[in-house]
Amino acid sequence: MGGEPGVPEVGGPRVPEQRVAVDAEIPEPDPQDSTELRFSVLGPVRAWRGAEPLATGSPQQRALLAALLLREGRTATANELIDALWGDDPPSQALAAVRTYASRLRKVLSPGVLVSESGGYAVRALSGGALDLAVAQELATDAEKAKNSGDLCHARHLLNKALGLWDGEVLASLPGPYAETQRARLDEWRLQLVETRLDMDLEQGCHAEAVSELTALTAAHPLRERLRELLMLALYRSGRQAEALAVYADTRRLLADELGVDPRPGLRELQQRILRADPGLAEPSAPLAPEPTAGPVRPAQLPATVPDFTGRAAFVGDLSRALAEASGAEGQVMAVSALAGIGGVGKTTLAVRVAHRARPDFPDGQLYVDLQGAGSRPAEPETVLGSFLRALGTADSAIPDSLEERAALYRSVLDGRRVLVLLDNARDAAQVRPLLPGTAGCAALVTARVRMVDLAGAHLVDLDVMSPDEALQLFTKIVGEERVAAERKAALDVVAACGFLPLAIRIAASRLAARRTWTVSVLAAKLADERRRLDELQAGDLAVKATFELGYGQLEPAQARAFRLLGLADGPDISLAAAAAVLDLPPEDTEDVLEILVDTSLLESAAPGRYRFHDLVRLYARACAERDEQPRTERESAMSRLLDFYLATASQVYAIERPGDRLVDHLEPTDYPGLRFTEGSAALDWLYNEAACLLARVRQSAGTDRLRRAVDLLWAAKDLTESGANSHQYEATARAMCDATRAAGDARAEGRARMMLTNVLLVSGRIQQAEEQARLAMGLAASAQDDRAISWVSNDRGIISLHQGRYADGKTFLEQAIEGYRKAGNRPGVALSLCNLSRAHLGMGSITKAVEIAEQGLAAQLEIGRTMRLANGHFTLGIALTRAGRHTEALSQFSDALGIFGDHRQRLWEGVTNFRIAEAHLAARRPAQAAQYSEQALALGVIGGDRMRGNVLTLLGRALFVLGQADRARACWRDALGLYEQTGGAIEANEVRTLLATPRAA
Repeated sequence: MGGEPGVPEVGGPRVPEQRVAVDAEIPEPDPQDSTELRFSVLGPVRAWRGAEPLATGSPQQRALLAALLLREGRTATANELIDALWGDDPPSQALAAVRTYASRLRKVLSPGVLVSESGGYAVRALSGGALDLAVAQELATDAEKAKNSGDLCHARHLLNKALGLWDGEVLASLPGPYAETQRARLDEWRLQLVETRLDMDLEQGCHAEAVSELTALTAAHPLRERLRELLMLALYRSGRQAEALAVYADTRRLLADELGVDPRPGLRELQQRILRADPGLAEPSAPLAPEPTAGPVRPAQLPATVPDFTGRAAFVGDLSRALAEASGAEGQVMAVSALAGIGGVGKTTLAVRVAHRARPDFPDGQLYVDLQGAGSRPAEPETVLGSFLRALGTADSAIPDSLEERAALYRSVLDGRRVLVLLDNARDAAQVRPLLPGTAGCAALVTARVRMVDLAGAHLVDLDVMSPDEALQLFTKIVGEERVAAERKAALDVVAACGFLPLAIRIAASRLAARRTWTVSVLAAKLADERRRLDELQAGDLAVKATFELGYGQLEPAQARAFRLLGLADGPDISLAAAAAVLDLPPEDTEDVLEILVDTSLLESAAPGRYRFHDLVRLYARACAERDEQPRTERESAMSRLLDFYLATASQVYAIERPGDRLVDHLEPTDYPGLRFTEGSAALDWLYNEAACLLARVRQSAGTDRLRRAVDLLWAAKDLTESGANSHQYEATARAMCDATRAAGDARAEGRARMMLTNVLLVSGRIQQAEEQARLAMGLAASAQDDRAISWVSNDRGIISLHQGRYADGKTFLEQAIEGYRKAGNRPGVALSLCNLSRAHLGMGSITKAVEIAEQGLAAQLEIGRTMRLANGHFTLGIALTRAGRHTEALSQFSDALGIFGDHRQRLWEGVTNFRIAEAHLAARRPAQAAQYSEQALALGVIGGDRMRGNVLTLLGRALFVLGQADRARACWRDALGLYEQTGGAIEANEVRTLLATPRAA
């Protein structure tokens, strides 16, 4: 619990000699030592020699001093300091200004403190405790140790001392982007320390005292959910339950208004525990006992080392020594080594080699992750921590939700173990910090394209290209000694043309090794034509592109075509079957080509049968397609085949889920076939596994002549909305298609797109928005004479009318839908609308008629077969039977519906069925069972979003009231009222107000 009290995310590596004793503060000046320097950054940047304040100069000069102090002994280059002070807009004489500031500071400080080296500057030779930040770090670290040992009183004392070192705004009045960044980071760290200290206050029973401070903090930081959670707990333990629940309601509304999100799971769980009057909240909570395991888990996740690893002896030795020292019994710090260099220079290869050599020094395991830092979607630290914790034997149920709590648990799990962590392809230091172990005996290896000068305590390694001898050795190992010895000069020409870049050498040598008829001279001649690209290889980001160009130039025509065309498709990855559609090849031939691309490092094998591009490689492949894939119609044809593949396959899934539904006969025709399925489970597997790629394909078709097919693909994949798993992506895609079809002036396509948007809005309970879209869809469908869409929209408008209490209108719309479905021969559509029509009759008070129509709907579904829509028949009949007072029969129908919804992975429908079961139990005067099923509905989620959630809370309140839990009941009703007011449920809101106002509500 609480924020991470460890080292803040600032500056560069820490210097061990700056560590201070447990209870240290910035020391008082020693009268016998008038030369001792002290510095502060946790407020205005100031310096003292003994008791004498020192003049630190202008704001820019103080900003320079702060940048050096925050690096804690590490050298900052002149360019880094210019960036720190002025960012992207330095003055023309910036370098001269930096030198002037440094010269002036050197005169003020003691000799040897501000030093010049390697074209930069550093602050060195400071005594322990000379920097207030270092003291705060040490105090926070020792507070963590005291807390872990159970001495909360001492831990609180240490944290209070650390917090006392802050003196107003951090780096006050300093200009420049570096100061701004560090100010934000240090402010965040301070808040984490405050949260940790408040957490310990509550653990020690200081609830009433904490309320006042937390009230002020939440006012200052209204979106910080951890502070809200602590305030709720403090209020609850102070006997102020209603206020605690009011804090939650305030938080939920604020997050929705400001960010459009719900509170995090931890806050929702606390609210539920308060609603349940969980006894565990009445006193400081003890940590949960871990789930039993079969024994200690020792992960061994390192990738295989390459058998032809060559050279790098100095780097291997240096890194191996650093890891050995960290793993030894006398190791004093957790070692971090960060390897940086351009793409293709061999960072990962070297890191994996060193990690394998160090395995004996880390007997408790090795962890590995590709952080995907060079792509557009770097791995989230909290996701990686979840994977690491599971690999270390932590049960899923014990893994917390927040990044801070996961990081704290991760460090705790590693405490006392000797584990090596390899963090490959990192984006930046911020991504890496939460993933670092926290104790001696562990070590981390990090690879990245950027030099991590701001990763505290890191041993930095800049990896350059190979030496000519090493490059030739690598080439020889791959190609073979005999072939290289015969043409040594040509071999030297090849590795020189490769710029001595390991990836380029490996690609070239592998191509040669695969072609026994080629000589080395042939390869050298081919590479000689690439001199322009090799020049680019030495220029920043163009280096990676030039490396890819070299590999691309060695491909056979069929392979190069595959590389170009596959790069055109959006989506996180691509399946073998989808790739076959792009290339218009049989799956077997497609797999052969793709595996060759994998071998040449131009494509990655994400999983068996799935492939992905590195994001930069994808961009390069598209550039090649623009340049080389002629005529342009071939690119369009490839994307058309891919869309056909998805539409044809999604139509198959739709047909399996809804046998007898004629929709698939009225979608846009396709020329390329899709997959065939023999059973529903495999079809659903495909739909949900391909959801992200399928929706990406729809979005990518906007603005093309494939627009109608893309909209119909959205229609065929509509089951993605009701599962709840892909609703947000689906909605974004539907909105994009509404815009695209409107711009294209295609009324038929726009009507269908708005119909799909109506559907997803209905699922989420946004009835007013759904009505607006349904009206637009109906007008467009009518103008385009799209009878299929008219029937669908009529059904949706009927459902919307039922939600709005306009039952007669709903009856009219649903009867129109039934007539349209019957004319089209769409039996599942007729059955579905009959079920909805039953609900309209219920609303008008015709219960007997409602039961009769629901039985007709169920009978129609039974004739079709046991599909997902059969569950709707059982579900609707159960509702009608409940209203008729036939509760046992109703529960039987709901049980059948629940089983079918579960089989078809419709979690939200399972939730709403549990709600209806609760209704039947309450009507049968079984309030305990009603409360149980209501809670299950809340846990699963429900179709209808917040408005339906309000219905569940209202029902739960009724059950609790009958059980004698009136306060909890009213708390549920208050929450339900808030949901109704947010979602425009005026009728329901008035009913809840009546419940709240009536002393003996039921």
